[in-house]
Amino acid sequence: MTRNYLDHAATTPLRPEAKAALQEGFALWANPSSPHAEGRKARAALEDARARIRAALGWEGELIFTSGASESAELALTRAQAGARLVSAVEHDAILKAAPTAERLPVMPDGALDLDALRESVRRERPLVAVQHVNSETGNRQDLETIAGIVHEAGGLLLADCAQSAGKFALPPCDMAIVSAHKFGGPIGVGALLVRDYAMLEPSGGHERGYRRGTENLPGALGMAAALEADGDPYLAPETLEPLDALAEDCRQLGGTWLADRLSDPTPYVRALAMPNMSGSAQVMRYDMAGFAVSQGSACSSGTMKTSHVLEALGIDEKIAANTIRVSFGWSTTREEVMRFCDQWREFAGG
Repeated sequence: MTRNYLDHAATTPLRPEAKAALQEGFALWANPSSPHAEGRKARAALEDARARIRAALGWEGELIFTSGASESAELALTRAQAGARLVSAVEHDAILKAAPTAERLPVMPDGALDLDALRESVRRERPLVAVQHVNSETGNRQDLETIAGIVHEAGGLLLADCAQSAGKFALPPCDMAIVSAHKFGGPIGVGALLVRDYAMLEPSGGHERGYRRGTENLPGALGMAAALEADGDPYLAPETLEPLDALAEDCRQLGGTWLADRLSDPTPYVRALAMPNMSGSAQVMRYDMAGFAVSQGSACSSGTMKTSHVLEALGIDEKIAANTIRVSFGWSTTREEVMRFCDQWREFAGG
């Protein structure tokens, strides 16, 4: 059976360039913090990877290597030199768990952050505001340029979760950004927290100039750099996803819900859609048996019985939310895979 992997928002396949860089990194087995010749050689390779990643992302500030987005979120939200923590209601679970007492900022029915609520909430001493650039369940993109202006005018700091957007879109204006390598074809287990200035964080001792504990993952850093550099061309050609246009119309005609219809700024790489008469969990299982990898939303919460907090925050009807699946695309996606998915959806919906 031909497998069709369409769950890139959970993780995307390792790029060949990243795999080759990992293998090179495994030969540099020394600890980059060791003072001997082997350690210095590893350190030089690590700093080269750091510079390459910053250049590929267009980031002029500092870069702290982490084990991925969850650790980056934890570091930023617990160690930022700021006051109250504010997070949008549609943030990833990693953000919500890292700041469990943070004030949750509401979103509009179209998924955009409620800017009036934001203006009201930032009227306090130097708040830290966390907003996901591209939502991992809906694919909606926040207007972080406007949000940054509001936050900075109030003297606050903006943390942008760019796990779903780095390598696909330019980094937004922000003070800190979360990046995860396995979302753009790099290896699992490595990411970064980008920060404009180290002074924005309280140091914790250890590695990464005293801002992160744990020996650096040199092979992972090299793989991350190689994956980003491989993304120099458009992430996906427009014609690859063209079959989705016809599927969207069929979905509407059959009484389904094409969530992008109601979003403020839907991006092409993540699509959420509801089938009229089949639960999302049943769809995921049937798709898997038919050779397709799709999901009901974030991999961190997929499989739970509770309604998605993201769809709930958008005011999506409970039944529609229960029937919603997520299909997401990446560097290895082909037009044929997209066409097969569309045909399979029509077969399930018509049956």
